[in-house]
Amino acid sequence: MQWWKAGETLGVPMGEQQARAYAAFRAEGAPPATPRLAATVMLVRDPREVFMLRRAATMAFVPEAVVFPGGGVDPRDSEEQVAWEGPAPAVWARRMGTDEDVARRVVTAAAREVFEECGVLLAGGTRGVPAANVADPVWVEERRRLVEHEASFAEVLARHDLTLRADLLGLRSHWLTPVYEPRRYDTYFFAALSPADQAPDSCTTEANGAGWADPQAVLERGAQGALRLVPPTAYNLAHLAHAASAEAFAAGVDDVRRIMLEPSVDDEGKAVLSCLLP
Repeated sequence: MQWWKAGETLGVPMGEQQARAYAAFRAEGAPPATPRLAATVMLVRDPREVFMLRRAATMAFVPEAVVFPGGGVDPRDSEEQVAWEGPAPAVWARRMGTDEDVARRVVTAAAREVFEECGVLLAGGTRGVPAANVADPVWVEERRRLVEHEASFAEVLARHDLTLRADLLGLRSHWLTPVYEPRRYDTYFFAALSPADQAPDSCTTEANGAGWADPQAVLERGAQGALRLVPPTAYNLAHLAHAASAEAFAAGVDDVRRIMLEPSVDDEGKAVLSCLLP
């Protein structure tokens, strides 16, 4: 089934761990955990490659999964003094189906997280997009400050007279973790063309491997069980695999609707997570 198409039902078999988590959630009768806003960025380049990380086995959320750079929105991402270039927060709010405050925080988090996790800086100055040489002690220190929550992204940009380049991001999709999970994320997926003069790296303690990958090859390896892919990652990879080009994919879509997988039983009586794709 071409499950990446709008209007089709996406069905994912529930693993033993998921089934246990769902059973425990129902038995406890507690309300679902409050989702945390999050952002992730698909750095892409031609011919249709995407930069991916393999999460460390010690991570509490989807350990050892192959994912894109990203993470939760930080309280400091709400600082309104961040210098901004590109579509205004009101435009992003319409695209994302939310309010301006949430849109501003999520877009800021997307740019911050991709810099923290792989050293790509989606920011510009008087000469456009600067090269962020991750070997330069200045930028290594800036990344450390961000990771350790000693500085906000707004402060880092201001220190170097740079602006957040919101126009370099394209919106791709919006996913919410199922209700029974103890850790839930309300995640917006973005795409961006990898700047030609910047090389993403794997200098993050949250991953134990990183590199450029062909989306179709990753999907095939995931289907074979050779690597761990969570449904939102597979969904976005499938869209990239069928895009006309990396540039067309990075341009994003005009609006998104939130997707959440829900427990159900398929025609064969097997427990699955399913949803209707928007």
